[in-house]
Amino acid sequence: MLPARQISRAYTGQTAEIVTLSYDERFLRRKRLTCESGASFMVDLAETTSLNHGDALILDDGRAVAVHAAEEPVVQVAGNLPRLAWHIGNRHTPCQIGTDHLVIRRDPVIEAMLAGLGARLTLQIAPFTPEGGAYGHGRTMGHDHSPAGHFALHHG
Repeated sequence: MLPARQISRAYTGQTAEIVTLSYDERFLRRKRLTCESGASFMVDLAETTSLNHGDALILDDGRAVAVHAAEEPVVQVAGNLPRLAWHIGNRHTPCQIGTDHLVIRRDPVIEAMLAGLGARLTLQIAPFTPEGGAYGHGRTMGHDHSPAGHFALHHG
């Protein structure tokens, strides 16, 4: 079983295989994956990484395996988007941003909150490709809101 140790972002070359993964499954470091053809390979990355739809995992022999976002239960959110986006972000909920709507994964608690704020919610089964983190590529993790978690300001 050949390993994949490299990622090519927004890959546009030829791919030998396709692997379809949910949002949670696209966050990995070391894992055995099975392609749509049934072929398996081992992902062995240096660090835990968030893969995007359109990326490719590069096998040690140079072949590329295209990463596709799986369809999963999501909610399309419409209404006062700046206000709704603020509330979604304040709860650290991954969010996909469209021109006239937002998309989140199904979560009855968040859905009830959004409905209470006047959002129009449409349940769907679709690929989920939320925005990456503000401080670089991928997901935001491990930040906190405590005073110790902020940068120190030095006055001179």
